[in-house]
Formats: sequence, structure tokens, C-alpha cells
Amino acid sequence: MIYSPRSRSRGPTLQPVVKSAERTMLLFEYLAEHGPATYATITRALGLPNSSGYQLVQTAVSRSFIEFDPATRTYAIGSRLWEVAQAYSADARLVAAAQPVMDRLRNSTKETVQLARLSGLDNVYLAIAESPHPMKLISAVGTRLASHGTGLGKVLLAGLDDAELRERLHDVTLARFTDRTITDTEQLLKVIDEVRVQGYGEDREEYVVGCRCIAIPIKNGSGATVAAMSVSIPTPRFNADLAAKVLRELREAVDEVGKAIGG
Repeated sequence: MIYSPRSRSRGPTLQPVVKSAERTMLLFEYLAEHGPATYATITRALGLPNSSGYQLVQTAVSRSFIEFDPATRTYAIGSRLWEVAQAYSADARLVAAAQPVMDRLRNSTKETVQLARLSGLDNVYLAIAESPHPMKLISAVGTRLASHGTGLGKVLLAGLDDAELRERLHDVTLARFTDRTITDTEQLLKVIDEVRVQGYGEDREEYVVGCRCIAIPIKNGSGATVAAMSVSIPTPRFNADLAAKVLRELREAVDEVGKAIGG
């Protein structure tokens, strides 16, 4: 009998299916559900051909996604798969700590509040508290935006050390979104240095015409930037008094979240 994950919704079947990828996921699910198993048990349960099954298992072992115990001749979930899973867990804990703080900040400022982390050179949005105003920034959890065009992104890039930052930006063409987008790498590096000094970043209509943004990093107990929070304000509502209020309350908000996650 071929193994099929129990108590899981597999969703609609998408075509075409990449068979090797599906088999890899089934391998992880099988070991997570059944615990350590021999190679013969795995191939029988998953219906794997012997040659391709061996290559699949050995590839997973080489990347530490599964581990082989020579004493029992069994395979089990490996450390790397645990590390990958912890990234989701860390995001979930961060969102749980941040969402109520973001809601209060939104209620106070009446503007949209967003939470994001860095992935490569993109911001990935983890949580949003939307402004009650009809005119507001519209976004969604899971959205990815180019970091060089946003206040959140500049703050997240500022959390990298110089070597890592230059490596990520090496040979990258920075897309232009508006006339104000920074597309020169050296200019972007100077702006990031300014962000590090002042402790916050801004988007001055660099991603969307008519929208301003102020962002501040969220740091963990060791002082590393793990995420950033921002308040987005339509340009017609943006003024010095509101910016000062947002910056003050945003600082309080990220401090609260940082303490909640062990910062």
C-alpha cells in the first residue's frame, strides 16, 4: 500500500506535478509521521523505484534534511529540516507578539502599520493593521517588495553587516518604481548608513507615488535585526507633526515587541 499523509488537506491537484519534488515532500512527511525507518520500508511505503529512491534519500542526507543511523540502518528527520521549520515558528511567534501592538499603533495614528522581515533583497510582509481611512496603502501578508524602494527594506538592509550587504547587492540592477527610487548602489549604501545612524528609515514616494513610510527595526536579545515595523501615510495626510507622532509611537511599539521576543 502506497503511503498517503493522514489528517492533511493536500488541496487541489496542480498540473504539472514535479514528481521528484512531490516524492521529497512525501519522504519528509512519512518520516515525521512514522519516525525512523529503513530504506526498504521507505521505498515500499512511498512506492519509490529503487534507483531514484536511493538518489532522493542520499540527496536529503547530504543536505542534512534527513539523517542516517548506521547502528539501526534507519533514516530519520534531520537537523536542517528542523531549522527550516523553526523559521516559520519564529515568524509565528513574532506575529503573535506584534499584532496587538500594531493594532494599537494603527488605532492611535489612524494609518496602516506593517511588519516585515528580509528575504534576499525583498521585504516579506508578515502582518498588517490597516488604516480606517478610505485612502490608504493596500497590501497583503506574504507580499514581497524590493527592499531598496521601501522604508522597511532600507531598515532591514541596514541590519546586515557591510560585507553581507555588498554581497547581496553585487551585480544587482535596482529597479525603478517612481522618479524618486534609488537605483544607484553606492547612493543606496550611503542612505543605509544614514538609516543606521538615525535608527529609522523612510520611503519618500520611492515605491508608490502618493505614499510615505517611516520604519524602525525590531531587534532580538543579541541586538540583531530580525524584522521591521512601519507606518505608511498617504502624502496628502503627511506633515511634520504627524511624522513626529508616528516616529515616537513607532519607537515605543518596536521596543515593546523586541522585549516580548526577548530583545
